[in-house]
Parts: sequence; structure tokens; C-alpha cells
Amino acid sequence: MTDDNPLLAPSELPYGLPPFGAIADEHFLPAFEAGMAEQAAEVEAIAASPEPPTFENTIVALERSGRLLGRVSSVFFNLVASDSTDARQRVHTEIAPRLAAHADAIHLNPTLFARIETLYEQRGSLGLDPESAWLLRRYHLDFQRAGAGLPEAEQRRLRELNEELSSLSTTFQNNLLADTNDLAVLVDSAEQLDGLAEDAIAAAAEAATTRGEQGRYLLKLVLPTGQPALASLANRALRERLHRAATSRGARGNEHDTSAVLARIAALRAERAALLGHPHHASYVIEDQTARTPDAALGLLHRLAPVAVANAKADAAELQREIAESGEDFTLRPWDWAFYAERVRKRRYDIDDAELRPYFELERVLRDGVFYAANRLYGITFTERHDLPVYHPDVRVFEVRDADGGPLGLFLGDYYTRDSKRGGAWMNNFVEQSRLLGERPVVVNNLNIAKPPAGEPALLTYDEVTTAFHEFGHALHGLLSDVTYPTFSGANVPRDFVEFPSQVNEMWALWPEVLANYARHHRTGEPLPAHLVSRLEESRQYGEAFATTEYLAASLLDLAWHTLGAGEHVDDVARFEAEALEKAGVALETVPPRYRSTYFAHIFSSGYAAGYYSYIWSEVLDADSVEWFREHGGLTRANGETFRRELLSRGGSVDSMEAFRAFRGRDPEIEPLLRRRGLTGA
Repeated sequence: MTDDNPLLAPSELPYGLPPFGAIADEHFLPAFEAGMAEQAAEVEAIAASPEPPTFENTIVALERSGRLLGRVSSVFFNLVASDSTDARQRVHTEIAPRLAAHADAIHLNPTLFARIETLYEQRGSLGLDPESAWLLRRYHLDFQRAGAGLPEAEQRRLRELNEELSSLSTTFQNNLLADTNDLAVLVDSAEQLDGLAEDAIAAAAEAATTRGEQGRYLLKLVLPTGQPALASLANRALRERLHRAATSRGARGNEHDTSAVLARIAALRAERAALLGHPHHASYVIEDQTARTPDAALGLLHRLAPVAVANAKADAAELQREIAESGEDFTLRPWDWAFYAERVRKRRYDIDDAELRPYFELERVLRDGVFYAANRLYGITFTERHDLPVYHPDVRVFEVRDADGGPLGLFLGDYYTRDSKRGGAWMNNFVEQSRLLGERPVVVNNLNIAKPPAGEPALLTYDEVTTAFHEFGHALHGLLSDVTYPTFSGANVPRDFVEFPSQVNEMWALWPEVLANYARHHRTGEPLPAHLVSRLEESRQYGEAFATTEYLAASLLDLAWHTLGAGEHVDDVARFEAEALEKAGVALETVPPRYRSTYFAHIFSSGYAAGYYSYIWSEVLDADSVEWFREHGGLTRANGETFRRELLSRGGSVDSMEAFRAFRGRDPEIEPLLRRRGLTGA
């Protein structure tokens, strides 16, 4: 550790933005070690205090502890996901189990837990305000769930499990990134890319050049099973090649095989759940979510699956007829679905993605769509800051101010794919809002849009437009947070509630006033023609059968892995997956799961284990909330202020379902979701 390590002191930049230009990879490990040592000393002082426990000297003191470690962690884990290097991966591999051990040392400290338990028993007489009372409850529950009440021998085994699980998740993440890069599809000629738009071909050429393959074309893999190019590529052999590359990531026999790692993760999670008094990991996880029980989550999925599958089979039959009518003679396969579905959609609605993309230029989508809707709803404004450091040249920084001109925080946008970035799209915090610590939020959105050649516009598919609005919904959850304690900041809510605000924000992508503001031709500036707008609206439900079925298959696969009991080990991942999908009634050869096990990063290297169901669980709330906005006049400041006051600003400082009821005036109803997804038969 050296005195010039920039991570050791709070950043002096606006809003605590990390000084990226001064941070080098060698700074991370010593900063982690200093942060763990500092928090360990802080926690020991709290636990060993001779003073009787009070809310201030115990709970608030814990909230104030670990600021250095939190600062280092927020920078490092953001960068290892969005701009990884070999050095950062080595640090990740080393530090992950040590961080797990550090967390256990806090949660399994008997003296500390005794102080918390004393306060919890006295909670009725402490005179706490509602947020403080909720924080005390949260601490007591978290320590219990972490094993604070277990006998010493079982705590020892729990520590071992947590350390190994942390290491294995890191290994899964690193292997998946490497395999995703290895399996990107290299194409020799532009002729093979017939059907792709010119800008997509140019982006593929740029990607190949970056890899040292001048004159060739590289189709990078995105995280889900379905690859965007499959909807356009006329070359069936190349479609098959791309699909097989996507679905073979992490497969047994690959250099970066993830199958043994994920099977071990599932087994250790089951053993840990048993130690903590649960029949399986899903029981342990969902107990602390709004669903409460795996049966509740499975009940929703099983209610929807039969109708979704029936709809998907009907669509498959239609696509088979489309193949025959086009003069072809082959059986529909997974790599054919998107291509022929796009043909049907074009014929039925006279619309296709190639026709829409020129109207969805990234800069307009961002400024005149995403930011515009947020301004109309919440009064917030965005000013790009070119004077602040970033961790990669592609990253942009915007200062966000409230309706009264007061400072809110910083928003970072990292939109382009690169070999050093993991797949998918996500939001993270570099700084979390907290009145206790006097901190304002610094949030980042990551997408994986193909980067165009220099000077060319980035044109998005409609799905990518929706993703931009979705992820900014998460960003709003962080930016508009207004809580006292960092534990409750922004999106620190139950996993099956966290997607709710982001899914609500998707509605503004097609809201007439918003769409008219951003959907303009990137060359002419002409608005998206009215006939395309109406056809886009009409076509929204087309494809829902496929999308719902692939999503439900992944959700049910997640729960199959995480309802394994202690002692149940899976030797053949592919066979387990096939049997789980068959048993759940979602084994359709033409509609593979949105994620197969070997590249299911959400559940094996992120926070969605036994929680992938949360997207559709949250969508029940989302679809019902969209109805509320429509009933109350849509895009208005009054509506935005209500949503902000009752939901976005509250973070995790209240019971999530109580927050929903305060907004909606009642419990959620499922009918809007069923109508949206064409599942009224469910």
C-alpha cells in the first residue's frame, strides 16, 4: 500500500465520482485490504463497546462503517464487469473469497449480534422513526439469515461454503466472458451477411478489425440465446452457425467450460440452505422476497406456461407454412424462428426492424427520448460534462439536476459492446444516495450496442430502444432516491420488486409524445411516419408467445437448479436441463430457454439465483401501474411526482408491497399483464 493510492481517500471530484484517470490496476488489492482492515476495526469497536447498545452506537455506527471498502468495491466491481483486464480478473479471483470471509466475520460476530438482538427486543420502546425502525428490523433479519444463530461448528462450515461459492461465481463469470469472446462468429465476406443492414455490416467489419482480422466480419455474441442478427441473415448456414455458437458457450469440452463450476455452485447453495434451515436454496432466497415462497413464484409461472407454449406452437406452425410458401423445404429450427417471424411480421404489419432502425439513432433516443420523458415526468435536467474523468473513452457523464435546479447526481452512459465488457445490460452505482453520509448518487447504465465506425451513427433496433428506457428506469431508482440510510438507497429492494420501476419506464418508449420527439430519421430528420407508428403499435403483441415461452423456460430452469436439496449433485448438466424443461412443460426444440445453464450469468455470477422469476413477477405490478398512468393522463408532472414520492424515492426504506399499495391504492391485479402478453387464457 502506498500513500499515493487514489482509492484510499474520498474523491474530491463532484458527487464523489471516482478519479478514474488516477486509478491503476495495482491500486485495487491494497485498497481492498486497507478497506477490510478498517471496517474490521470499526466493527470490533462497536461490538466491544462498554456502553449499553443504542440505535445510534450500534445500528447507525454499522451504517457508517466500511466507507473505504464500499468505495473500492463500487469502483472495482463496476470495472470488472464493464471493462475487465487480466489484472482485474486476477484481483477478482483473489479478493472474492476474502470479501466473503470478511462479511462472515461481521455477520457471525456473536457479541455484535447480541447487541443487535437486544435492540430488536426493545424496539417498541426505542421511539424510532419509521425508517429507523425498518432498518433495525432489516439488520436483525440479515444477521439471522447470515447464520448468526448457528452453533460454532455449523458457522465454520458456513464460512467455508461462502468462500468457495464466491470463488466459483468469479470463475463462472471469467470463463463465460472468455468463451463469449472465443465463440464470436468470424465471416469471410460481406456476401455471407446478406440481409444485415449496411451499418450492422460496417460494425461487424469494425469488430473484426479490432481483433486483427482486417477485411473480415465479426458477429459478437450477446448474452441471451437469441442473437439480433438472426432476424436478418438470409444465409441459413450462417444463422445455424451463429445460433450454435451462442448456445455452446460454457459447454462441456470447451476450453472455458462452465458446466462443472455451475453444478458445484448449485450443490453448495443447497448445502448452505440446509445449514440455514431451508429445504433448498430457493426457499432461503424467496423467503425474503415479496413472493415469500417458491410455491408462489412457481404458481405464477405454471399458470402462464401452458398458454404461452400453446401460443408458441401455433406460431411455429405458422412459420412452417411461411417456409413452405417461400419455396423452401426444411423443418423449422431455432435459428430459423427470428428470420421467418420477421417475414411474417413484415407481411402482416408491413414493418420490419431494418425499416425502423434509421429512426432510432442512439443520440436522439437518449436525449430526445429517455431524458425527455424523465424531464416531463420529474422535471429533472441533464447536462453533459466533458471535464470529468471516465473509465473508458466510450463512457459519457451527465450532471442531473432537479426541477428547482438543485443538484441530484451524476449519470454515466456506457452503451457500446467490447471484448472487455460482459454481455447484457445493467445499472450499477458508483455512489449511493444517503442523507446520513451526505452523499448524492452516481449511477451508470451499461448496454451492449454494436459500435459503428468513426463518424457513423449508432442505429438501434426497437428492442435496444426498449432496453435503453428499461435500464434508465433503474437509473431513476438510484438518482431519485431520498433515504437516510445507505442500506435502503435506490434499487436496494427485494429482487422480485427491483425490476418493477424499470419495466414501468419502458412504457414511455412508445408513448406518442415521447416517440414523436425522438423517432426521427438520422439523415433527414423526418419523424417516424404515422403509418409506421400505428403498425409498430399493432405489432407489439406479435412475438409475445416466443418471448414469454423462452423467458418462462429460463425462470423454471433457474428454480429447478435451486430446488435441489442438500446432497443432490448433478453430473450431466445438459441432461438435467433437458429433463427440467420437459418436466415443466416448456421443452420446445424451436424455442430454447432465454439462457441455457452454461451461460446463465444472472443466476451463477449475479444476484438472480432463484430469482429470475422476478421479471414477470414485477411485470404484474408494472402492467397494472401502466394502467394507472393511462387512467390519470399519462406523461404529466403530477403523475411523475406521485410515482417518485411513493416508490422511486423510498428505495428499500419501506415494505415494497406497501409502497405499491400507497401508489396504486390497492393490491396489484394480474389481468393487465395477461392482456399485454396475450395470455388471457391463463
